Amino acid sequence: MPLEIYLDLLSQPCRSVYIFAKKNNIPFEFKKILLFKGEQYSEEFGKVNYFRKVPAIKDGDFTLSESIAILTYLAEKYGTPDHWYPADLQTRARVHEYLSWQHSGMRGIAGKILWLRLMIPKAFEIDVPKERMDSLLVDLEGSLTAFEEKFLQDKPFIAGQKISLADLVAIVEIMQPVGAGVNVFEVRPKLSAWKDRVRAEIGSALFDEAHQMIFNTEEVAKTLDPSMKEIIKLRIKKSFL
Repeated sequence: MPLEIYLDLLSQPCRSVYIFAKKNNIPFEFKKILLFKGEQYSEEFGKVNYFRKVPAIKDGDFTLSESIAILTYLAEKYGTPDHWYPADLQTRARVHEYLSWQHSGMRGIAGKILWLRLMIPKAFEIDVPKERMDSLLVDLEGSLTAFEEKFLQDKPFIAGQKISLADLVAIVEIMQPVGAGVNVFEVRPKLSAWKDRVRAEIGSALFDEAHQMIFNTEEVAKTLDPSMKEIIKLRIKKSFL
């Protein structure tokens, strides 16, 4: 039974898992879960992930949720090149340091930009207060500065000379605001150069394919299942506003 990976590439964590699996030639069956159509709430998917979120995997009778757990599982199981998840204790600790910080330090901020600036107004016709958007952009600048000064410093990649899971998880989050027209790389040459290195290591074709959906979010918004609109609206107000 092939490895099944459940994904919606509008989601940043899904993109990290997709890129990692494709880049490392890990054989898998792509199980598309369209979040805007509410497919995560199906009875079938509920058996794969109790929390009804993507990404998730099914490897035989084994199921696993949470992108970081999935990435490290795949790295260990398929023996991917060491630079992704280094065996050296201190280098791996650097990877874990970023992966531990990014949940609130980057994802909790960068991930909201696309929603507040584009998805919520377009798909749900909810006005986002200007002061809320402005505050989030200030927070994003703080996170990007911390990323450059603490995690990247003067190194090519977060853990040193080679790309790792930390860079992969970082790039998908930092790309998310770009889909909403916030070019975070334009005034940050260090960040821009790092992005170019990551894209080159991943491969430009794979990188661009994985991120294509965030540049078509207005079309994605049109796929919203009307029966799910009010349910998702309530969750959005609780999570974002």
